[in-house]
Parts: sequence; structure tokens; C-alpha cells
Amino acid sequence: MKIGVFDSGVGGLSVANAIQKAMPEHEILLREDEEHVPYGTRPPEELKRLVTPIFQSMVDDGCQVIVVACNTVSTTIINDLRADFDIPLIAVEPMIKPAAEMTKSGVITVCATPTTLASSRYAWLKETYAKDLTVFEPDCSEWPAMIEHNQIDDQKITDTIQTALDKNSDVIVLGCTHYHWIEDKIKELVNGQAAVIQPEPAIIRQLSRVIERLA
Repeated sequence: MKIGVFDSGVGGLSVANAIQKAMPEHEILLREDEEHVPYGTRPPEELKRLVTPIFQSMVDDGCQVIVVACNTVSTTIINDLRADFDIPLIAVEPMIKPAAEMTKSGVITVCATPTTLASSRYAWLKETYAKDLTVFEPDCSEWPAMIEHNQIDDQKITDTIQTALDKNSDVIVLGCTHYHWIEDKIKELVNGQAAVIQPEPAIIRQLSRVIERLA
């Protein structure tokens, strides 16, 4: 089966690699929007205009399912895309529910883009699963670009994570697939003081269920 993976930039490669490793029998088609990356501050109507032709090209190239490996797209326009395309779309969104189940301190940190944090879907996730928790949402708006261009500012990452720990966060959610590339660095910084979670294992589980239905 041909599986599409879409992201604005290099975050999608991390997801595609994880899927390929778990499912070597399937073909992975990765598409990125290098011309317009990052997406994190773009409004939903602009995202729809940018994403629709890319998704159409993936369908035209034979993809039977698409992993939307972009939290910004998934939390803003996934319903519109599902209405437009007659194949399963697997949405990637911040892991608020697992974080809420894991936390002991009652404080979680969500590292995500401004557009994701401003979305109605994210608000619903917080209201549904983290209503009684403290949710720290640091400004990570510069992270996607610095990761995309391989210009990692260690001090900015360190300051953000240290602030999260100072606020007693014991779960840190990576709510943008770009941030998967600095997961090891973040884990090193937390040094066991907090769990660091990202959705690749959950994506693979959901993808397996979808493929089974399609078979």
C-alpha cells in the first residue's frame, strides 16, 4: 500500500522514517511544502489554499491513506480536508489526553505553534482532557524555522525547558513534528524530571488499524 505523509517541512521526515521502520512492507510517499514552511503562524484559510493541491497530488500518485504530520494543519482544517478527499486522513495533534493521564504534578507543558495553540481543536482538547490541570504553553514560535534551517539555538531551548521544569511540569508534549528532531536534546535537558512525549507510536497504531480496514 502507498501511504502519504505530509508536513510543511522536515518534521514529516521523522514521521515517515518511523512509519517505514515499523511497516517496511508499505511504500511511503513524503511531501513537504518547502516553499512555504513554516506553517505555524499562517491562518487556516491560507493553510487550506496551500495544502489542498499537495493532497490532490498525493491522491493522484496513488496514496490510499495520508498521515497529516502537521499539528497546525490537523488542528485547524482537518475537517475541511476530510470533506474534500475520499481517503482516510490520519490527523496528528498535541497529545493532551496522554499527558493528562500521565501527570502526577498536575502541570503539563505543550510545545506547539501559535496557530495550533489558537485553534478550536486545541481548545477542545484542553477543555476535555486538561480542564483541571495547569497547562504551560511556552513561545516556541521560532523553533520550526531554526530546526528547518539547522540553526539550533541551544540556549533558547534550554531556557524554555528549564522554565517548564521550574513550573513543576512533569510531562512535556511535543506538539509540532519539527520538534521531534530535538527530542533527544529535550530529554537530556529534563534529565528524568519530566516525561517527553510525541505522537509517532500513536500514529503507527492508528495507521495499522486503518490499513487493516482498507485491506
